[in-house]
Amino acid sequence: MTHDLVIRNANIVDGTGSTPYAGDIAIDGDSIAALGQVDAEGREEIDADGHAATPGFIDMHTHMDAQIGWDPALTSVTWHGVTTALFGNCGVTFAPCRAEDREFLAGMMETVEDIPKKAILSGLPWDWESFGGYLDSVERLGPMINVAGLVGHCATRFYVMGERSVEEPATPEEIRQIAELAGQSVKEGAVGFSTSRTMAHRLPDGRSIPGTFAKAEEVRAIAEAVGKAGGIMQTVMNFPDVEKEMALIGDGAAMCRAAIFSEVVNPSPDMRKQRNETVRQFREEGKNITAFTVPRSAGGIGGLTTPHFWHTPSWNKLREMDLETRLEALRDSEFRTQLVDEVSNGEHAERIKQQTRSWYPMGTTERAYYTGGPDESLYAIAEAAGEHPVETWIRLGLESNGQVRFHMRLFNMNLDDVAEVLSTDWGMPGLGDAGAHVSGMIDAGWATFTLSHWHRDRGLYTLEEAVRRMTSVPADILALQDRGTLAVGKKADINVIDIDQVAECQPVLVNDFPHGARRFIQRAVGYQATICNGQIILRNDEHTGACSGAVLRNLG
Repeated sequence: MTHDLVIRNANIVDGTGSTPYAGDIAIDGDSIAALGQVDAEGREEIDADGHAATPGFIDMHTHMDAQIGWDPALTSVTWHGVTTALFGNCGVTFAPCRAEDREFLAGMMETVEDIPKKAILSGLPWDWESFGGYLDSVERLGPMINVAGLVGHCATRFYVMGERSVEEPATPEEIRQIAELAGQSVKEGAVGFSTSRTMAHRLPDGRSIPGTFAKAEEVRAIAEAVGKAGGIMQTVMNFPDVEKEMALIGDGAAMCRAAIFSEVVNPSPDMRKQRNETVRQFREEGKNITAFTVPRSAGGIGGLTTPHFWHTPSWNKLREMDLETRLEALRDSEFRTQLVDEVSNGEHAERIKQQTRSWYPMGTTERAYYTGGPDESLYAIAEAAGEHPVETWIRLGLESNGQVRFHMRLFNMNLDDVAEVLSTDWGMPGLGDAGAHVSGMIDAGWATFTLSHWHRDRGLYTLEEAVRRMTSVPADILALQDRGTLAVGKKADINVIDIDQVAECQPVLVNDFPHGARRFIQRAVGYQATICNGQIILRNDEHTGACSGAVLRNLG
């Protein structure tokens, strides 16, 4: 007998949390045919050379809803071992949608998730109205990896209420229609429903997005309909009102298979303790509640290779130049003094200076550096050198020929606090937001960081536990019974990874979105192979061109 593909000499980490073991993996078609010692040859073989063979990672928080239209490779997540991506988080989706409402949904996605409206409108086929029709359209696009979708509160509410959906409460009849439409979308294949209640998510005119102020009875009615159809609930909560929000999440979990929420790690030990106690109580009551958080600090990226620096007349001139011209301009001492003076003596000088306490150089090697402590911040480096942080920013830029980048941390600032959440049984690594905020930040490499930092460098997780949290845990939430672990008969979504070498590369700003719109991409090293549904989609950190993904629909 000959198998289609055999992975030889692997350290098999099966995703269940069990101890890894040495063995081979045989694949026939899109499924795993054998594990352990495989005597038969493969038409194609991969010598893992002792490297880890894991299930493909499942990314539970992406916004690839638009990007799939022009990038079936779904970069950057497919450079980081992800073989299944969940779309439609945060309440913002493109379905259900009437033809006349496309501009509204595209504009909302631009302001909430920083995906250019022009790219959205021209880059998607827009050949659907229902959520099931959207999934059909995605299927025709032929994605490289598996995708699943949540139906969003914004689109659902706007479909029922129109302009009134933004600021007005729904009537009892409208609540019935919204819930019915949410349930119908799940029956058509959505794996669940997403809602955003944070004030940070805004429309182009500055108003909060539809659903932000939805009453508890509306959310509960939706959860009931979604639960009856076999779906889950995903929530971005209104963090200042956390107790009421957690209670609402708990209510949703009582009516649905599972509830997931986005966790921003609070720096207060008391708040973290309270959250842990609340979620643990819910779980003890039998409610399936899980949070996902970025496993490292999240934030923007600045530096001379980007347009992300200060807004003053002289800095704006610098922004208009290409890199070489910027470097030449910075070598002019008079211009350099002007740049420093406009920031250091400007209207918000002290606030800007204090902000640099959370700006960290990412290094100039191939691999991005995310773990610097307070004494490595731009502020601390400047203090040690007797400089203003702007002077240090310029000096480091010149010394690196413009290549140094700065990670401008916004949340999950303290890795020890993050470790506390990641150590719970409900706090999982994720929340990479891939496909969103593309021109300013990129956290799509969260899985790679989990392996490189939390397992290899810090030892918070054993290898088997790190892999379990990125594979079988999300697979169980999504009810993907044929994925998430390595077992005979399961779909062959597999990574072969050199754990000693795996790391995130430096982010790079490119202009490859429709109409030349810019975005950050981030590659990885250490991925010997990624296999999706039996096909090798990545070899030695490079895509093969194979697109073997499937649309994974809710089966009730």
